[in-house]
Amino acid sequence: MKEPIAVSIVVPIYNEEDSVEPLYESIRQVCDSLPRAYEIVFVDDGSRDRSYELLKELHARDPRVKVVRFRKNYGQTAAMAAGFRAARGEIVISMDGDLQNDPCDIPRLINKLEEGYDVVCGWRKDRKDKLVSRKIPSRIANWLIGKITGVPIHDNGCSLKAYKKAVIKHVALYSELHRFIPAMSTLTGARIAEIVVHHHPRRFGQSKYGISRAWRVLSDLFLIKMLTGFSSRPALWFGIVSVPPILLGMSCVGWFVTWDGASVIFPTIAFLCFCLAGHLVMLGIIGEFIVQTSLYRPAHLISHSTGIGDRKKFLP
Repeated sequence: MKEPIAVSIVVPIYNEEDSVEPLYESIRQVCDSLPRAYEIVFVDDGSRDRSYELLKELHARDPRVKVVRFRKNYGQTAAMAAGFRAARGEIVISMDGDLQNDPCDIPRLINKLEEGYDVVCGWRKDRKDKLVSRKIPSRIANWLIGKITGVPIHDNGCSLKAYKKAVIKHVALYSELHRFIPAMSTLTGARIAEIVVHHHPRRFGQSKYGISRAWRVLSDLFLIKMLTGFSSRPALWFGIVSVPPILLGMSCVGWFVTWDGASVIFPTIAFLCFCLAGHLVMLGIIGEFIVQTSLYRPAHLISHSTGIGDRKKFLP
């Protein structure tokens, strides 16, 4: 019988043809020294270069290499989600495919995970990126994420992370939420640690990210705050949102009653505000019913989907 897979390395790839072979060799050399069976799951995120052809060649000569292919580019979050679904190891390691993460840090991540943690995050303390377009926005974003989510990670954007299978398999990823995995994993009560990892300058190709993603990070922060702060109590969230229209409606009623020259438009606005507030409160009540219903569902029936299962090919 084959030895069970203990470690799965998940690597999203997008137009990284020059990095594929050296990345595979460096991961293989490190993982061969581990006293565990491992697999490498490459996810081709709709590359337009020769990345997929090179990955197929690696799969043909090394059965430990698994390849997931998207028909078009869906983004890093979708690629990671597909890789996590395909991973069979009890420990799952994620890393970038551009050679900036160092596979030599994999054993250290595993050792830290086995100290009793569920998620171990890499911290690129000596980051080899441009100051204005990468480092400064990243520091601001990490500070905001820590303050809003209550999970003070120095480097949420570092893809080099280790997870226990039981945790990462139950984190629903969509949009661009891969950088918020530590915060989202706290919904399952995960214990999180952080270690300093190596970081190298990009050797081939161009970065897929820039300062333009700042708005997407801010919008995702709003979503994460709602998920982590109000997922178990939606009535509170909708109740808070309903307060401004209630106050505005009451103000309009007060102006109409006390002001002789008040227009008929004030009671109309008040009526609309009260209707909006009532609608929000009812949505909160419905959300509470949904949460309570999900609490009594059998665990084996609860699953998460990224909605991209029919858009990929998998080489076993």
